[in-house]
Amino acid sequence: MLHPRIFEYFNTCDEIWHAGDIGSPVLLDELENFKPTRAVFGNIDGYDIRLRTSKILRFECENIDVMLTHIGGYPGKYAPEVRMELYTHPPKLFVCGHSHILKVKFDPRLQMLCMNPGAAGRYGFQTVSTIMRFEIDGSKIDNLEVIELRDWPPTKS
Repeated sequence: MLHPRIFEYFNTCDEIWHAGDIGSPVLLDELENFKPTRAVFGNIDGYDIRLRTSKILRFECENIDVMLTHIGGYPGKYAPEVRMELYTHPPKLFVCGHSHILKVKFDPRLQMLCMNPGAAGRYGFQTVSTIMRFEIDGSKIDNLEVIELRDWPPTKS
């Protein structure tokens, strides 16, 4: 499900990053038609989404090395499928999903910022849906905002 206020919150963003469990190719189409979108597939995503996304995306945004995946873990408990890459070639920013638990934590050992935006949909065990918005300026990650989507399902106007 795509909360309609996401378009309002991300209106000033240059890109949208989705950490998996997209659920529907229609939702991915809506995001891609709105803004350039980088997305990875999650464990609930079917073949139609997996054809259009990757398990892991590694890319540069400004001067920030970014790694985006669905099942990634967090400092001290990284997922086995990404652990070796993180320890041998850590990005500056690691974004993952899966747990539906909002978490932002710096890993001092790897000098890496880890982000999990929680869950933006209405399925799962989370009680409040969340998204994140932040700025990358050169080699600086700044102005991180956590936005709660409490009016879910959306209220009628």
